[in-house]
Parts: sequence; structure tokens; C-alpha cells
Amino acid sequence: MSRLAGIIGHPVAHSLSPDFQEAAFAHCGLDVRYERWDTPLESLKERVAWLRNPSVVGANVTIPHKEAVIPLLDELGGLSARIGAVNTIVNRSGRLFGFNTDGPGFVAALRNEAAFDPAGKAILLLGAGGAARGIAFALGEARAGRIAIWNRSPERAYRLLAELSAVKVPADWQAAPDGWGYDCIVNCTSAGMSGGGAETEPVCDFARSTPSALVVDIVYRPEVTPFLAAAAARGLRTLGGLPMLIYQGALAFELWTGVAAPVDVMFEAARKRLGQAHL
Repeated sequence: MSRLAGIIGHPVAHSLSPDFQEAAFAHCGLDVRYERWDTPLESLKERVAWLRNPSVVGANVTIPHKEAVIPLLDELGGLSARIGAVNTIVNRSGRLFGFNTDGPGFVAALRNEAAFDPAGKAILLLGAGGAARGIAFALGEARAGRIAIWNRSPERAYRLLAELSAVKVPADWQAAPDGWGYDCIVNCTSAGMSGGGAETEPVCDFARSTPSALVVDIVYRPEVTPFLAAAAARGLRTLGGLPMLIYQGALAFELWTGVAAPVDVMFEAARKRLGQAHL
């Protein structure tokens, strides 16, 4: 009998995860079916309890439930407790373990797809929400030399800076979204996301950016966001959001199965799906 995995969120109809996770399970000869589990908040407790079923290997968790699932789990692993958010649940003999693979997936994308090692580097994060939190803590673990944070709401950025300081991650406030002096600039806001309502909104001034800087947008749809297009127009290297999505999913796959994720297969399936969406 097939075992199950899926993605929990509301809504989840747009998610690419089923496309590349199913391809990965099939490639590895694993009898696991991956589904979309649209779950309103009022149904979250029941949905998470159902994950204890022996037929379920685990789940991904997306907006808006990454924080709300935590009290429903038995134990937290990796960076999830520090970040205060879970995006992967693993069922181990009826006990539910929560992990956060977003930040580690981002770091893996930098290293594997852009040949960029964060160690010792100066990195500017634009935004201070859940995605930025996970990325900031993962960059700290990767020994980034300096992390600067800019956010439209300074109070939110200051809260994140205080948490990073408590675990001795070198971080400071950036008063304006100016790319001067950074090795890597990362857009963690929703600006530029299809359907986000701010598709053409400028986020950063690249006029003074270091010529060798890497510019990253964690948005994967569209593949080339206005943020990345503006950086490329200045001759800067860019990396879109799809690699982070794939590598966080690959880490989740390995937590569920103990099998090395077929990353190339996952990329191929995701790109095929994105290509079909433009037809």
C-alpha cells in the first residue's frame, strides 16, 4: 500500500511541491504519494493529528501554518525552535518531529547553484518576516561575516536583530535598501511575486553595489522578477527562488526517507511544471 506525504497550508493549489516530490519518490523507487492538503486554521489540529497514521511519512507546512503547528508536535529539531517556525513534519512511529529546511535550503542553493559560500561574507537581507528569519539563522550557522537587515517596519527588524544577537550571529540594521558594500543581497519580501500586488515595486538601489555581488530573490514565480532584472541590468550576478524551493524540498525528502534526494530530477519536474503554467 502506498504511503503518503503532502503539503499543509491554505491555499495550496499553487504549490509546486507535489510535482517535484512525486518525481523524486518515483525516481528512487519509493511507493509514496504526495498530495495537496488544503487546511484552514480551524482544521489544523485535526490534520496534524492525522499525520500520526502509520501510512503517513510526513508533511511540508506552508503559509499560514508554519508557527501554528509547533504546539501540535512532539519535538523540534534543527533550527526550527530557534526560528519559531516549522516547514517539515516527520512521522517517526507516531511521534511528530518538526524541522525548518527553508534556511538550510537557501544556503545549499547559494553553494550549489551560485558557487557562493556565505562564510565571512557581508549579506544584506531585505525583509524581516518568516523567510528572512529562517535565512538569517541559517546564514549565521554558515558563519556569515555580517548580516544586515532592512525592513519597511524597523520594529520587526529590531526584534529579529535582538534574537540573532542572543545567539551571537553578527547582525545590524540597514537604514535604507542600498546595496553598497555587500557580497550578497537577498530579497525576502513579496515584492515582485506574481499575484502579490507589488509586482513592479522597486526594493533595492543597485547603483552602488559591489560589481561582484550576488543578488538573490527567493520568489520563484516569475523566474526573473523585477528585482533580479534590475540587478542584471547593472551587470550583477543573479539567482532566482527556484533553487531554494528545490533544496528545502530535498532536505525534507531526506528527513522522510533517509535516501539522498535526486535534486536534478526535482529541478526538471519543477521547471516542466513552471513551463506548462506559461502555456
